[in-house]
Amino acid sequence: MLTKKDIRKQYLEKRLNLPDDVIATLNRELLDQCRRLDFSAYRMAHIFLPITEKKEADTYALVHWAREAYPKLQWALSRSDMRNATMEHFLWKEETVLVRNDYGIPEPAGGIPLMSAEMDLVFVPMLAFDKSGQRVGYGKGMYDRFLKECLPTATTIGLSLFEPVDAIADVNENDVPLQMVITPQTIYDFKKS
Repeated sequence: MLTKKDIRKQYLEKRLNLPDDVIATLNRELLDQCRRLDFSAYRMAHIFLPITEKKEADTYALVHWAREAYPKLQWALSRSDMRNATMEHFLWKEETVLVRNDYGIPEPAGGIPLMSAEMDLVFVPMLAFDKSGQRVGYGKGMYDRFLKECLPTATTIGLSLFEPVDAIADVNENDVPLQMVITPQTIYDFKKS
């Protein structure tokens, strides 16, 4: 079994080496999988915006589709404080001004603040995940802390361009497993497992 550090290095390199046309195809297929789910029961969805230089999943396309398909669903974005590894959340409206932080993450410049407990659907970024729903992110633990602040009834969905690894060797009590992960090929539902 590989550790998070090994998986992080391997999958970041794997993603960065994907040609642009392959990334575009994977993102189209990922969106097709997302369209299979029914989001009508949710009122507030938290989404991450992709770091394009790291070839993250294209969440802009997901939000564009969902805003048309589920117009009552509101969206939230976070602004990160890397010094203390925390996130502030804001309502994402059409007029929200986005700025790139020092890590290349598009974030809201400000707006209407939200509490973690207001979000009933959370899309989570990742580099990789395993067959039990554990994920490997960039290693700061920001999303794990955020997910612990959400209500237990909130649905957590990871978006991955790759299929799962068998297991992550160094999962610990601070790691929050995801309820679902969507890949270009499959929807993994860990609530049913």
